[in-house]
Amino acid sequence: MNVVIIGCGVVGAAIAYELSLVKGLKITVCDRQPPAQASTGAALGVLMGAISQKIKGKAWQMRQTSIQRYETLIPELEALTDCKIPFNRQGILMLLSDSSLEEMSVWEKLVEIRHSQGWNLQIWDTAKLQNICPQINNEKITGAVYSPQDRQIDPTALTLALVEAAQQNGVTFKFGVTVLDAPTSTPEFCHQLETTEGKIAADWFVIAAGLGSTPLTAKLNQIIDIRPVLGQALQVRGGYPLGNPDFQPAITGNDVHIVPVGGGDYWIGATVEFPSNGDDIPPNQELLESVREQAIAFCPELATATILRTWSGLRPRPEGRPAPVIGKLPGFSNVLLATGHYRNGVLLAPATAYAIREMIIS
Repeated sequence: MNVVIIGCGVVGAAIAYELSLVKGLKITVCDRQPPAQASTGAALGVLMGAISQKIKGKAWQMRQTSIQRYETLIPELEALTDCKIPFNRQGILMLLSDSSLEEMSVWEKLVEIRHSQGWNLQIWDTAKLQNICPQINNEKITGAVYSPQDRQIDPTALTLALVEAAQQNGVTFKFGVTVLDAPTSTPEFCHQLETTEGKIAADWFVIAAGLGSTPLTAKLNQIIDIRPVLGQALQVRGGYPLGNPDFQPAITGNDVHIVPVGGGDYWIGATVEFPSNGDDIPPNQELLESVREQAIAFCPELATATILRTWSGLRPRPEGRPAPVIGKLPGFSNVLLATGHYRNGVLLAPATAYAIREMIIS
């Protein structure tokens, strides 16, 4: 059975690898750019599973599936590719500030729910926080929630490892290939795509192209409306690890992430910037600076850190419907969507790959 995947960000690469483990599939992945560009290249890879407020239904199920799969996936990929994938197993620490009693009871309830689901979540008071993470110094912080089973991963290293492992399993990757048209002779069935490299026929097509999914679905006379939201981030170098060098979790507070990436370097991000008119979003320097200032307010030592680089990327956000968009393209029996993950592409990639695999092999 021939499967063609369009898009090779983290989601497309995860689907390719997961399908490569299924016998009897011939898989081709096309992308107009090299792998891990666009939103994958801009992501911070903070995997908020147990610490998220999603507690039931598909939203929680997908998170749980992904967090569990990462524990086996990373060693699997490292063994296959002989590459080290930066994977922070020291959890996520969420800072709470001036939290009213109401907010505190929400967290206490979540801790109970997670325990009943088999997940460990802890509430720390300021004394415990100060003792374990002395780098956090801000009188507005009233405590923290620590999630030891959540993770952070380098999205680019992950995607490149998925591509390499999938190649070893026989998947063909075609980069620099653009889809030009999707002629449909039979209703409800797409036989082939016309690309800059000629015609590509398949039994199944999987659209995992992020923002590129909208023009692709338009060629099939269906509009899946996905719009861009810009995110900016920066990498800073302090020269030494903040706080305890042996305990370096990803720290988050007020939607700002401080992500240790080794050797006293940290990623800080990310902004959330919507287009004002049309789809054009010029990066707003003031917003990026305010994210940096928020990080410094949490960890004052970051004030003296040198900015090594800044970067930005567009996240694919579905219009008028929840993210992500996973399932059959309306009107087609053999075109699947795995797109519009907005800010959770890296987090939900393994669960998305499982979902697509089930649709194809069932």
